[in-house]
Amino acid sequence: MEPQLSHQVTDSVATVVIRHPAKRNAMTAGMWRALPPLLEQLAADPGVRALVLTGEGGTFCAGADISTLRESPLEAQGLAVAAEEALAAFPGPTLAAVRGHCVGGGAQLAAACDLRLAEEGALFGVTPARLGIVYPSSSTRRLVSLMGPAATKYLLFTAELIDAGRALRTGLVDEVLPEGELDKRVAELTRVLVSRSRLTQAAAKEFADGRTDRDAHWAEQARGSGDTAEGVAAFLERRQPRFTWTTAG
Repeated sequence: MEPQLSHQVTDSVATVVIRHPAKRNAMTAGMWRALPPLLEQLAADPGVRALVLTGEGGTFCAGADISTLRESPLEAQGLAVAAEEALAAFPGPTLAAVRGHCVGGGAQLAAACDLRLAEEGALFGVTPARLGIVYPSSSTRRLVSLMGPAATKYLLFTAELIDAGRALRTGLVDEVLPEGELDKRVAELTRVLVSRSRLTQAAAKEFADGRTDRDAHWAEQARGSGDTAEGVAAFLERRQPRFTWTTAG
């Protein structure tokens, strides 16, 4: 199978699958380039409310295809950062569903998601110290925001792999599921995500990611959306709300 990113949309959830089984789903230059326009396409689809990123088979992503680093390591790193930032900027909730190895560029992509669920047995690592590569500042700050400086330094200084339990304790992942339970839990959580207010989620994502100058903007969006009135009415009437807000500039 040729290295590729595939996707499907089901019940308002887009699932993007990293497929490169010959190299444990390592990302080629072409795959890095393909991710931003794919995310842009899915973000523009009004039927997409959330996004799941996962890997084919028993591995999430073993990082960048090292053969692509030999020719132009700085270009390869730039492609990875562009893909990471595009994923972080996706307007709806994003979730990484991790099995097996989530290493290097794979960890970079997982960290760019809003949430991370892992199956027992998953392994995580950030390994530029094995290759003499300077890890990007934006990617380092993203790890620090999740794990704190000490745990981030451990990963970057040692380039060692940590198991899912340690990843959970340090904040790199949000939940660890028994073998065979990951898909069920992802489906359950995404059903919850797509049922909630997109307005609330969009504002919360901006604020949590450090954008703190848009309170007035979001207050205006809330006043014009009708979502608050609908949410209160649905609560009092003991029914599911029907939120209508879709997007904001």
